[in-house]
Amino acid sequence: MGDAKHEVMTEGQHAALQAELAELEGPKRAAAVEAIKVARSFGDLSENFEYHAAKNDQGMLEARILKLRDRLRSAVVVDHDTDEHVGAGSIVEIADEHGDVMEVTISSVSGVSTDSPLGRALMGAAVGDVVSVEAPRGSWRATVRAIRR
Repeated sequence: MGDAKHEVMTEGQHAALQAELAELEGPKRAAAVEAIKVARSFGDLSENFEYHAAKNDQGMLEARILKLRDRLRSAVVVDHDTDEHVGAGSIVEIADEHGDVMEVTISSVSGVSTDSPLGRALMGAAVGDVVSVEAPRGSWRATVRAIRR
């Protein structure tokens, strides 16, 4: 178990995952149980579409809860409060070799993961740095134009 993968995130991202988990484990789970209870009252379960749909919804809910718990368990919360270097939580504007500009958020929660080719290339970079992105479809270079929080 020493190979556990860590997920780097900011305090805000961690709090958002905790809030989602609380919502799913509380009101959403109670609603799923109630939906199953109501569907059972419709009679024969073998041909009861409402019951099967409610059980399916419950299964998806429980899978999401497990995923969130796992992500929170493996979370490494970082305090990245500087705009000097790219880190978890940074919003980075880059320009590729053709001058195309894009903005990416470095976040394993809702953006470009620090484990992705682009995330690895950008981590620690400063404005003006040219990074080389080793992607599955080939390498490309990008210039860091701006970093903000």
